[in-house]
Amino acid sequence: MKFAEKIKCVPAKCRKFFTPDSEIKEVLSDKKKPVDSKIRKPILGKIDFYIIKKFLGTYFFSIALIMAIATIFDFNERIDKFASSHATWHEIIFDYYLNFIPYLANLFSALFVFISVIFFTTKLADNSEIIAMRSTGMGFNRLLRPYMVSAGVIALLSFVLGAFVIPHGNVERLNFDQQYIHKKKVTTAENVQLQVDTGVVAYIQHFDNDTKTGFNFSLDKFSDKKLVSHLTASSIQYDTLAQKRYKWKIRDYEVRELHGLREKIYKGAETDSIIMMEPSDFMYSRNQQETLTSPELYEFIEKQKMRGAANLSMFEVEFYKRFASPFAAFILTVIGVSLSCQKRKGGMGLSLGIGLALSFSYIMFETVSSTFAVKAYMPPLVAAWIPNILFSIIAFILYRRAPK
Repeated sequence: MKFAEKIKCVPAKCRKFFTPDSEIKEVLSDKKKPVDSKIRKPILGKIDFYIIKKFLGTYFFSIALIMAIATIFDFNERIDKFASSHATWHEIIFDYYLNFIPYLANLFSALFVFISVIFFTTKLADNSEIIAMRSTGMGFNRLLRPYMVSAGVIALLSFVLGAFVIPHGNVERLNFDQQYIHKKKVTTAENVQLQVDTGVVAYIQHFDNDTKTGFNFSLDKFSDKKLVSHLTASSIQYDTLAQKRYKWKIRDYEVRELHGLREKIYKGAETDSIIMMEPSDFMYSRNQQETLTSPELYEFIEKQKMRGAANLSMFEVEFYKRFASPFAAFILTVIGVSLSCQKRKGGMGLSLGIGLALSFSYIMFETVSSTFAVKAYMPPLVAAWIPNILFSIIAFILYRRAPK
């Protein structure tokens, strides 16, 4: 009997629940079709976006909360200096605090990452959400995927801000600091020695930046590693009104030219000369390395190295730290997830305590290693990366011990 004849025997209200034999066969035939192997699951699913949303939301919320508290405390501490120096509200808000907040947030970004990971991961574990994820067959490595994506977003943001954005703001912030808060500006330099050109070395015993004048100046010229000219002068002054750069006035000078065994001596009261150097080449202002973008900082370091300038450690440490610091987001994320992915009786208190101790230890190691590099006890490259190396070992140990 055909389907059309059979359906007549069924009441009209119930006919909608019946499926024709042809349709049933079609469905069965579809089930037998092989699944296309090229169809792959998306890299990130709903659970991944849920974790990413939690991670980044907690991260930015913690930054906003702590920065608000830090700004209030900083303002309360400096309000007397603001009042005594007659700084305007526009300068306080736009020149100082709008540049101070991003600087401080990026400086302690590693701390915020760690707190965020431990806080919301412990909460997920306490709510048995991680247990539910693991019960579906999600391994620990798969669980780390959305965390690493979030850490990558934070690391990229931290690098761009630290390398290109924050240095411009630091110029205004440090100018405000020197004008209204500390009122201290570097105006002198001692024992300046640098190579101003190929085979030409300049030396200034003392330089006063206010008058652009250097005292006890000497200029040596070499050819094939032999001294061919030696100039000494009681003072040298940079001509700020000259149309061309590098113009200096040399006073009370004496020139000795060496030609084998022969020697010629010239003396004079004053002369103008082009010497390939400027006061900015050896006048390092307080925290000057923080006001240069990464390309500018690299160019400055290479230029000063070519000239034989010393005391570049703080500039090199700052340059290498801008590449090393963003990687802390990945390292501290692995540590945070490994510590807090299990449900504990004590809740998040123990995990948060361990996390804070480790994050502050990271910041301490970073500060100590930078100080050692500036004091020439450690190469700047090693000083910038040693905190990441040490905490990568800790992250690997905790990762191995985490439940898989």
